[in-house]
Amino acid sequence: MTTAQRHTAALAALADIVGPAHVLTDPDLVAGYETDWTGRWHGHAAAVVRPGSTSEVAAVLAACTRHRLPVVPQGGNTGLVGGSVPMDGELVLSLRRLSEVTEVDPVARTLAAGAGVTVAQAQRAARDHGLDFGIDLASRDTATLGGIVSTNAGGVRMIRYGNTRAQVLGVEAVLADGRVLTRWKQLTKDNVGYDLPGLLTGAEGTLAVLTKVLMKLVIPGDATQVALVGIDRVDDALTLLGAASRTGLVLEAAELMTAAGVDLVARHTATGRPFTHAAPFYLLVEVSGPGDIESRLLGVLDDAGSLVLDATIASGPADKLWRYREAHTEAVAASSRTPVVKLDLSTPHRSIGRFIDDLTAGLSDRFPQLRVICFGHVADGNVHVNLLDVPAASQERVTEFVFDLVTRYDGSISAEHGIGRAKARWIELSRSPVDIDVMRDIRTALDPAGLLNPHVLF
Repeated sequence: MTTAQRHTAALAALADIVGPAHVLTDPDLVAGYETDWTGRWHGHAAAVVRPGSTSEVAAVLAACTRHRLPVVPQGGNTGLVGGSVPMDGELVLSLRRLSEVTEVDPVARTLAAGAGVTVAQAQRAARDHGLDFGIDLASRDTATLGGIVSTNAGGVRMIRYGNTRAQVLGVEAVLADGRVLTRWKQLTKDNVGYDLPGLLTGAEGTLAVLTKVLMKLVIPGDATQVALVGIDRVDDALTLLGAASRTGLVLEAAELMTAAGVDLVARHTATGRPFTHAAPFYLLVEVSGPGDIESRLLGVLDDAGSLVLDATIASGPADKLWRYREAHTEAVAASSRTPVVKLDLSTPHRSIGRFIDDLTAGLSDRFPQLRVICFGHVADGNVHVNLLDVPAASQERVTEFVFDLVTRYDGSISAEHGIGRAKARWIELSRSPVDIDVMRDIRTALDPAGLLNPHVLF
């Protein structure tokens, strides 16, 4: 049987499973699933299948295994490394219909939900019970729980609650052969065998397809204060954060921005610059804690003396101040003449300031035609490097320069976005040969035919 015949037989079988209306082959309907959010990654899908239950996902994967049809799982398609885009005629397995929050347990502080539930849905469901969801990111309205678990997303609250893996209690997932794996217990302590939910978290859809997740919820602080602070150096941000923590203030979020990034956002959103005189860097910090938080935060800023060039404070959620940070992604995308090269990196805290200085100087010297906008979760050592106006012919050389530099600083080429397709060729910069061999062995054990997201990671 030829490849074309196999695909035709597979699509007929899939239509029997999910119904013809949920097997999309029309190019106009499929197009939105074939390009990622950044516009950098474009591919081709054999079809898009939209199952409505775990049993349908299991039947779909069993059929794909029989017909040797590769599968790319996809949630909200908000990833930034090309990890959910079909590149070579794979089947897109869309999990968007698995969109029900099935339970919020206010006693155990857990949320059970389908993989297609968005972060914003999970937040609303938790807040209806006086709780909150520990992961927050700018793409909250479209990013799905299956997607953030598959990529082990971090987000702006990681300094407070940890990454997604820290929030996962249980999973329901379908293996490549159609078997359903369920590890689902509302237990704080359960030490029996391998941590399979932890293994599937961050696996980028290469080991199994997540269909349901059991997530921890958190108790939100009663009130927060948000400060936007102008500073001269990145290290000044770390000094201020350390001072705030020593007073007993709880860091809810801590974001670093540059003058170039804030200026870009101010122009794009027409909100105006935050201060009369621009600062080289800006720290956006949100804190909580007992007592008079505002007075304590003002005290930290006063005690910092000349480290603070200018500052403004607002009671949380302080949407206007947060807008300077959260509008970075859209402002960068709107400003660049080419699809933005987005590199998500981390360095040790002691090195982050020198790394940004060396990065900016090195890019200016070697690639004067591009622009660089850096921002990120400074308390986590996480820098989002956005490269604008990069010709397609230069993308790999620019990426290689940045990755070589972060490796010299003993950092990571992926802090929270994953490897996907964008970084697969450079994975050896952050993992040893033995480490990579073990990961390959795990992948082969669970998906011997290599049908799940075949071009991701390696």
